[in-house]
Amino acid sequence: MRYVQEQPRQTVVHDTVDVLVVGGGPGGLAAAIAAARAGMKTMLIERHGCFGGNMTVAGVESLAWYRHEKTLDTEGIGIEFERRAFQMGAAIPEVQSDSYALDTELFKHVADVLVTEAGVIPLLHCLAVEPIVIDGVVKGVVTESKSGRLAVLAAVVIDGTGDADIAFRAGVPCVMSPIGERQAVTMTFNLSGIDTHQFLSYVAEDPATYGDWGEDWAQQSSEEERRMFSPYLEKQFRQACPAEHWGFGGSWSTITEDGQATYLNLVHRAGIDCTSVADLTTAEIEGRAQVLEVIKAMNSSIPGFEHARLRNYGMAIGTRESRKITGEYTLTGTDVLGEGRFPDSIGIFPEFVDGYGILRLPVTGRYFQIPYRAMVPAQIENLLVVGRAVSGDRTAHAATRNMMCCAVTGQGAGIAAAAAIKQGRTCRTVSLETVRKELDRQQVRYT
Repeated sequence: MRYVQEQPRQTVVHDTVDVLVVGGGPGGLAAAIAAARAGMKTMLIERHGCFGGNMTVAGVESLAWYRHEKTLDTEGIGIEFERRAFQMGAAIPEVQSDSYALDTELFKHVADVLVTEAGVIPLLHCLAVEPIVIDGVVKGVVTESKSGRLAVLAAVVIDGTGDADIAFRAGVPCVMSPIGERQAVTMTFNLSGIDTHQFLSYVAEDPATYGDWGEDWAQQSSEEERRMFSPYLEKQFRQACPAEHWGFGGSWSTITEDGQATYLNLVHRAGIDCTSVADLTTAEIEGRAQVLEVIKAMNSSIPGFEHARLRNYGMAIGTRESRKITGEYTLTGTDVLGEGRFPDSIGIFPEFVDGYGILRLPVTGRYFQIPYRAMVPAQIENLLVVGRAVSGDRTAHAATRNMMCCAVTGQGAGIAAAAAIKQGRTCRTVSLETVRKELDRQQVRYT
């Protein structure tokens, strides 16, 4: 490898805060709001121009499409995302569940309001490039932006990047599945020009079910799930598409009265390393081209889509899997599917698994607890990791990667960070009793 020698330099300190959250997706957003509500001076850094992560950047509308009549769900900030969006006219009932579909453009404003109301210091268009680590303790991060290279110091840093970028660069051991075994990336898109009545009549005449996922994606599910309605499209593409394509098929979401179809999750690409800028570039460019191909196929194969045309792509490719930290505890598939219980639980999540050939919807009231230790790196102090990068095996990841679960880990981490600072302890040694008092105050269910 070739190298260049960088000159030593001093970096201006932009601010000093109690809690610094890097990444404004569901996990990071919940973490920042929770820490600020617990009385901490909190800053939230986001590389894009809006908060929300997959909810806004990738255009994923539903936080809780898993929710059904008997689902025993989490509570806390994740549910607040849904309810507040609905109250602000930024959500409508979701087509396949007892949840809401977000207006992903309006949710950018909803997130702004939640951050502002909580007193979080926002910093958009800012990339955290390097953790500041002294004697094994994270002291802040160095950022790059239009304002140049600046440092932000903090008592606790929470990594909400999704890829464990800060943790990995701080020296935390991380694991990644072989590239061929990772979940695919998705280029989502929205259309206009739909004949709404014609399409919905077509769906009513021959509705798809979750059982169709098993035929096309080799998903394992229960007999009850196989009979349930799913907004799924795949067979329509078999004759309409050329043999060489990414593998078209997946779900539609909202079909509006004025002929728009939003959050079309139909174009997927395996073999992408989400920690490689070259791979991400390939995924973006190929993804946009493949969307145009799938639209042509929809024009010719789906009633009501004859005159459909592209309205917009998601702001960025949707990613599902990359690094996971090695934590104080590694959550397992047995924990997730066996109603795992933990003395350090900071939240619950219903028995919902989506990935690696398993589809399990929470239609029985079963749930598992999320241990705080899964967010605490095995090495490095005063750093917590939230979202899809928490410590877990493959099956556990197929549960914890979901946006509502990311919000659960985020809120738990934000509260634990605040408690550690108040107690003068490290995040590893924080009193769980104090953490749970604040979980109670913020109305989080953890048992």
